[in-house]
Amino acid sequence: EGERNGMNIKKFEVNPLGEQCYVASDDTKEGVIIDCGCSDEYEWAEIKKYIASNDLQIKHLLNTHLHFDHVWGNTFVYRDLGLRPEANYEDLHIYEHMDEQIRSVVGVGIPHPPLPPLGTSLLDGSKVTFGNTTLTVLATPGHSRGCICFHSEQDAVLFSGDTLFCGSCGRTDLEGGSYEAIIQSLHRLTTLPDETKVYSGHGPSTTIGREKPYNPYMMMG
Repeated sequence: EGERNGMNIKKFEVNPLGEQCYVASDDTKEGVIIDCGCSDEYEWAEIKKYIASNDLQIKHLLNTHLHFDHVWGNTFVYRDLGLRPEANYEDLHIYEHMDEQIRSVVGVGIPHPPLPPLGTSLLDGSKVTFGNTTLTVLATPGHSRGCICFHSEQDAVLFSGDTLFCGSCGRTDLEGGSYEAIIQSLHRLTTLPDETKVYSGHGPSTTIGREKPYNPYMMMG
């Protein structure tokens, strides 16, 4: 296989909620899109431009969970790249009732294009591969029932969605949320190596080692 140079991670902040979409690839030029929350064609054009200019082949469209601000752009990815979103089906109900979900969070309806059907169901321990890279799925319910993180042991990287933020964690007052569950999930993440770099759904990146002694929610488990 030769030398691996590790994962290349490009972050795009999208939509009015400042959600972070990631394109992760390795030196084989294969990659994945994680949490494509683009709310319009302009945001999607930026991501497409990055993919094209780096000659990337996108193998998977991944969702850490199925809240609207993380899935809006699934429509564009499906249309242009033919990829169905892969996610944990515990969130299927909120995905299929997107308009209700948006109204419950924002207070008003927001028009959006129809979302594509889900593809592969991702369970705890599922593996997602691209190039020479393997992401392992960690089930981390709490923010929603179907929240998952994507962990690369070889690159010491965690895509944590809205489970773990720098200094905080995801809200638990939405449908399927559970404060007890998210505390347990955060406790599970404390078992990852300290050097693990954390790329969250919102806000700055961090590391497990930084969060363990300072994040009040991680200290409760």
